[in-house]
Amino acid sequence: MTPASASSLKAILGPTNTGKTFFAIERMLAHRSGMIGLPLRLLAREVYHKVVDRIGAQHVALVTGEERIVPAKPRYWVCTVEAMPLDVPVECVAIDEIQVATDFDRGHVFTNRLLHARGISETLLLGAATMTPLIRALLPDAEIIQRPRFSELLYAGSKKISRQPKRSAIVAFSATQVYAIAELIRRERGGAAVVMGALSPRTRNAQVDLYQNGDVDFLVATDAIGMGLNLDVHHVAFADDHKFDGHQTRQLTPAEFGQIAGRAGRHMHNGTFGVTGHAPDFDEELVKRLETHDFEPIRVIQWRNAELDFASIEDLRHSLDQTPTLRGLTRVPIATDQHALEFVARNEAGAAAKSEAAVRLLWECCGIPDYRDISPAQHGEIITRIYLDLTRHRHVDADWIAEQVRFCDNVTGDIDTLSNRIKQIRTWTFVANRKNWLEDPAYWREKTRDIEDRLSDALHERLTQRFVDRRTSVLMRHLRDKHMVSPEINDRGEVSLEGHLIGSIEGFRFTLARSEGGDAKGVAAAAAQVVAPEIAKRAERVAGAPNEELVLATDGYVRWRGQVIANLVEGEQLFTPRLIILADESLTGPDLERVQDRLNLWLRHLVNTQLESVLSLEAPADLEGAARGVAYRLYENLGILPRSAVAEEVKGLDQDVRGKLRKLGVKFGAFHIYVPQSLKPAPRELALILYALKHGGVRQPGVAELPQIVLSGRTSFLIDPEVNVKLYELAGFKVAGRRAVRVDILERLADIIRPLIALNPVTHQGELPPGAAEGNGFRVTVEMTSLLGTAGEDFASILNSLGYRVRRTPKVTAPVVVETATTTETTTSETTETTEATEGVEAVATETIDTTETTTDAVVADVADAEVNAAAADAVEGVAPATQVVTETEVVAVETATADLGAPAPAEDTKPAEPEFDEVWFPAGRRPDNPRHGGARNRGPRADGAEATAEGEKSERPQRNFRRPERPEGDGKGGDAKPNRPRFEGRRDGQRQGAGNSNGGGKPFENKGGKPGGKRFDKPREEWKEHRPREDRKPAVLDPNSPWAALAALRNPKSE
Repeated sequence: MTPASASSLKAILGPTNTGKTFFAIERMLAHRSGMIGLPLRLLAREVYHKVVDRIGAQHVALVTGEERIVPAKPRYWVCTVEAMPLDVPVECVAIDEIQVATDFDRGHVFTNRLLHARGISETLLLGAATMTPLIRALLPDAEIIQRPRFSELLYAGSKKISRQPKRSAIVAFSATQVYAIAELIRRERGGAAVVMGALSPRTRNAQVDLYQNGDVDFLVATDAIGMGLNLDVHHVAFADDHKFDGHQTRQLTPAEFGQIAGRAGRHMHNGTFGVTGHAPDFDEELVKRLETHDFEPIRVIQWRNAELDFASIEDLRHSLDQTPTLRGLTRVPIATDQHALEFVARNEAGAAAKSEAAVRLLWECCGIPDYRDISPAQHGEIITRIYLDLTRHRHVDADWIAEQVRFCDNVTGDIDTLSNRIKQIRTWTFVANRKNWLEDPAYWREKTRDIEDRLSDALHERLTQRFVDRRTSVLMRHLRDKHMVSPEINDRGEVSLEGHLIGSIEGFRFTLARSEGGDAKGVAAAAAQVVAPEIAKRAERVAGAPNEELVLATDGYVRWRGQVIANLVEGEQLFTPRLIILADESLTGPDLERVQDRLNLWLRHLVNTQLESVLSLEAPADLEGAARGVAYRLYENLGILPRSAVAEEVKGLDQDVRGKLRKLGVKFGAFHIYVPQSLKPAPRELALILYALKHGGVRQPGVAELPQIVLSGRTSFLIDPEVNVKLYELAGFKVAGRRAVRVDILERLADIIRPLIALNPVTHQGELPPGAAEGNGFRVTVEMTSLLGTAGEDFASILNSLGYRVRRTPKVTAPVVVETATTTETTTSETTETTEATEGVEAVATETIDTTETTTDAVVADVADAEVNAAAADAVEGVAPATQVVTETEVVAVETATADLGAPAPAEDTKPAEPEFDEVWFPAGRRPDNPRHGGARNRGPRADGAEATAEGEKSERPQRNFRRPERPEGDGKGGDAKPNRPRFEGRRDGQRQGAGNSNGGGKPFENKGGKPGGKRFDKPREEWKEHRPREDRKPAVLDPNSPWAALAALRNPKSE
């Protein structure tokens, strides 16, 4: 740069929003070459892009401490003030924000440019009007041009942070304050952009764009906002009036307040300023100064000698300590680079700096900025390492810098972590942009630049995630910009706008997506406006929808194409429920009326179609009297009616009347009167819903589950005690024992059993059908169990509940007969056989009594088989209990036989084989020993016990005592005396263990096979009056095919 005449030096002074920077750019581009120095790297990039857009990138260079873009032949240079290449001659030079010359850290650099940087044709000094007296004193030949502010600046007083107007900038002076305010705004107003001097330029630009394009309406910043950032800010609020300037915490000066407040009201729009948070109100004098831009003039700026002596470190120190000779200049306090020089001068780096070139290089290394703001010693160690590498190897060691850079190459972490990494990488970016400091500077510039960009992007993303509700910002921008794309709605009903989830639509209701904080009411209102057109389109489609698109579910909701649009509620009558449209405020007026009319029409059609056969029974024209009453009862009970409920009325119906009812679709079954056409899944589901609306609601247990069972086609299933029995009936099932059986399947079972009971095996000709039994009974067949889908105890509980009773008799197996040679063995065998027979018959008698007790519900039944009972009585009374004596000879014989057979000795605890029983079922009250039915005398259970069980009622069973009957003298085997039957005196209190109960919780066959599980008569009880069975252990029953059975036959041969 060269000295210029006084006429070429101009000072463009004035408050903010006077267009000074814009004027300087225009003047620079009016010359063939130019250079502009700006206070911030951020602002330098902004101006660089503007100039590139005007004349092209090949003519513009960008030089900052951390970035260098220099084409082959640049005509214009955009730089930070510190990075201005003073040795490049240009026609126009501009220095922006010259009032920064008062700063303790950077002020001396601005002072140097103000005094020495000149353009060949023109030099422009841009700054605040407070610099006017100082410019006149230091540069008397400079032309001072005052520029007025384009808009007014007014004081708006104090407001809460959450009540700040939109397009506001809230200023704080620490990162902690900035983050806290941004968090509060996010919760209350949807989010804010963050601008701080500690952020990288790329991050700051991204945050500023977030504010400028309308994604957020608030900006939280430090005083970095006051320098050169052109923002669309309408209001500036100060959250504090003190700042830490690097040396102390002090109050801002009126000029500093004015510099920041002046960012409000750009160009021709008036702006306002005020206070918020804990900041006190401004006094009237300060307000007046800020509104009129009347501030105390700057009287002194920072200066440091620029003509340094590099002969030695000591000479360099001496030149740095020189004082200025001009008034208005003051020697700057010791800056960071001078602190670094003092540190390295005392270590090996200082010892190595002997020549002028070495001292100059050392001073350049001391100029590395301390971006991390670490201790002077740590920063000095980095400078020492770099300087020693340069002096010894002419380049910084590549492995060492690679290690430092690799440590920074990590985009994970929170805001503070990423901010620290950006500070570190900026140091290495600065080093990479120094000439000839690295072997491959282009590679390291690209590498460090890429890492810084990625870290900056990650930091921007973290800031946005933490302080911005993107959904809210997109919604607000959509309302302002009518040309934005319409919201997208996927198959799940999720509404997204520009990739951000706004909420979800189901039917005619919009649900805002959950978000932490934000202006909930404002966001909801904005979202409602966005989705309102879609709601109107849906209403139009529903109004013209066919019946197939509308579905009523068991939860009571009406769905259109799978989305809930209405709720079914109770009406005045059972068959006339009402529909409530589920919609928010977006659906109103004619659209709502059309939807309501369409759904009412569909509901009437649904009920009339699915339950047509039931509705026809309300008032049939050709029925009168009892028949009309039965039909109406069916109508009231939705097509299914227990026969017992109208038994008397049905008895009085003749065949003609019954025929009329059958023409109406009514079927008379053994257990139910029902309409078969209404037993299909769809009518049953609708019947359940209609009944539930009147009785307990559709949320009660069973309403949702039973239709699924009906649809599956199951004929029976275990009941749930929590489900109302009436719901099973409405679903088309009868509760029988522990299971619910479909009513039509129950009638088919009755059709199978009925001919078997009527069959007389004596007079029947030909082969007996499966299940036939003597005494007008029947046996359970595979056809029966397959029909009901169950067997065993569950099937028995069903038969019990229907009034059938079982008779169980043991099946007789052929004995094993073996001839022996000795009389002694024969005698022993007979004695043993007699004892075993006595115990075996006794066990049979006990089993018969236990079985009868287990399977009888309502009335105590007699022993089923008279002949078996007689044999048991004879065995008990006629034969004395024999004590089995095992002699030594027999033991030896057993051992010998065991050895001969090659089998192990029998274990003492060998379990007896379970006996097999023949089960025959009889209707309740019909006795197989009745002469009418051709059987022996036998008392059976009454039918009313079964009905009580079916209705789910618990029956109390009286206590009973077993007495041994009186017998005539003798062994009971001869004579005309008939064996007396055991009598049961009294009844036990409480329900018998093992008997079925109403809710299916009983265990009717707990004592099956002689296993313990019910009441045992072979145990002593106080209720037994005369007969106490022997307590001897029952011998084990051996398998006839085992070697031990053969051995027993040898020992105890039976006489022919």
